[in-house]
Amino acid sequence: MSKLSEAIKNKEFVITSEVGPPKGTNMKECLEEAKHFGDKVMAINVTDIQSAVMRIGSLATCIKLKELGYEPIMQMVCRDRNRLSLQSELLNADIFGIENMLCLTGDHQTLGDHPECKGVFDLDSVQLLAAAKGLMAGQDLAGGKLDGSPNFLLGGVVSPGLEPVELQIMKMEKKIQAGAKFIQTQSIFEPEKFRQFMEKVKHINVPIFAGIIILKSVGMARFMNKNVAGVSVPEEMIKEMKATKDKKATGVAIAARIIREIKPYCQGVHIMPLGWADTVPEIIKQAEL
Repeated sequence: MSKLSEAIKNKEFVITSEVGPPKGTNMKECLEEAKHFGDKVMAINVTDIQSAVMRIGSLATCIKLKELGYEPIMQMVCRDRNRLSLQSELLNADIFGIENMLCLTGDHQTLGDHPECKGVFDLDSVQLLAAAKGLMAGQDLAGGKLDGSPNFLLGGVVSPGLEPVELQIMKMEKKIQAGAKFIQTQSIFEPEKFRQFMEKVKHINVPIFAGIIILKSVGMARFMNKNVAGVSVPEEMIKEMKATKDKKATGVAIAARIIREIKPYCQGVHIMPLGWADTVPEIIKQAEL
């Protein structure tokens, strides 16, 4: 059983973070980022060709992290592979001892650096969870029996700020029915809206980890407000970033403040540093976790 599985079983408050694999074979910086987390986080998400930008895959990076003693959460998106390849990759992950799996649909390929490539989307995230659950039960999507089955802690994602929120809740419920044992949210910048969302999903019987992105600049805030569905950075925060001379310290303070406000309503937080991995321990400290 993974440490994350054990923590969920014991109803502990979970802290996770993430790294992004590099565009190229030099993994030094990526693995150095993980060192900043130390023992402050329970597990490390590894993104899967994030933002549809070509780079090293999640599995290879997860293997490297595991070799260094970290507990990885492998992300897998549906954009790039059909059901044959997705199921095969799940089996590959189990062979290398990867125990945690976060299943996502994936950003559309037109948003990335190869916009002319063909998206696959043979399965969606709910179907991928169901496929993984089926493999764990010893059967593939075609009904074929497996000679040895994988064992995963499966997770899914939700966007609490995306309207209509009822559709988000319905899809989250489907993900849980398909096998998700934890849910990770899109980035939270409005604690009150998150509280309202959590009130609507209090019937959900799996832990929900609130996503926290470290705000780096006014430009980043404006970009997310315009381009990232379900994310809304309040104008007061944008003014706060605009007025500061130390954007890194202010970004840390904002992230910690959000966590302090939302932690009574969730079972964990997932901190997405986006290159500022060195700030994660300080965020955890200021958030009084």
